[in-house]
Amino acid sequence: MSKRRNRKYGISRRLGVNLWGRAKDPVNTRNFTPGQHAASAGRKRTNFGIQLSAKQKLKRYYGDVTEKQFRKIYQEASRRKGDTGENLIGLLESRLDAIVYRSNFVPTIFAARQFVNHGHILVDGKRVNIASYRVKPGQVVQIRERSRQLTIVIEAAQSKERSVPEYLELNPANMSVKYNRIPNLSDVPYPVVMEPNLVVEFYSR
Repeated sequence: MSKRRNRKYGISRRLGVNLWGRAKDPVNTRNFTPGQHAASAGRKRTNFGIQLSAKQKLKRYYGDVTEKQFRKIYQEASRRKGDTGENLIGLLESRLDAIVYRSNFVPTIFAARQFVNHGHILVDGKRVNIASYRVKPGQVVQIRERSRQLTIVIEAAQSKERSVPEYLELNPANMSVKYNRIPNLSDVPYPVVMEPNLVVEFYSR
């Protein structure tokens, strides 16, 4: 498992956006790049810089996804029929940790990865502890009964910070969610603008 070497709010500041849409993100009040050269960060960016930023923003949004993993996901998206950018979003949103996060079972994408890795999640009644596990449409993701009283789960369920997207069918009574379909970019409730077309351009160079 990869180690996250950077604080999640440090990631937001480096990218210059409130990446996860959290009210307490310091980027809301310190909207500039950290470090002694922050003042020069406003200079005009090259096409490469714009594409790189779009790639970093999308990759970082999903937490601990490494560059090797992300490139592999992109390569699969490019092999599939249809729009590569849309395919990329669909593959990222099909990850088990992404679905756990989208369902408000935990407060952050980083917590979602850890939650899955620690064996708290069932897929179609079977325990799965691989965060990158690809959930298929029609499958049901559920929190194990013995894990439902964990403080992190209770607090996330009470939070009104995020809403569950329409492609997921949430059942709060038994803390389960059905993955109804692979979403398009327009279906995904990103708090910032994501540009997968620029990610495709970055890897197509």
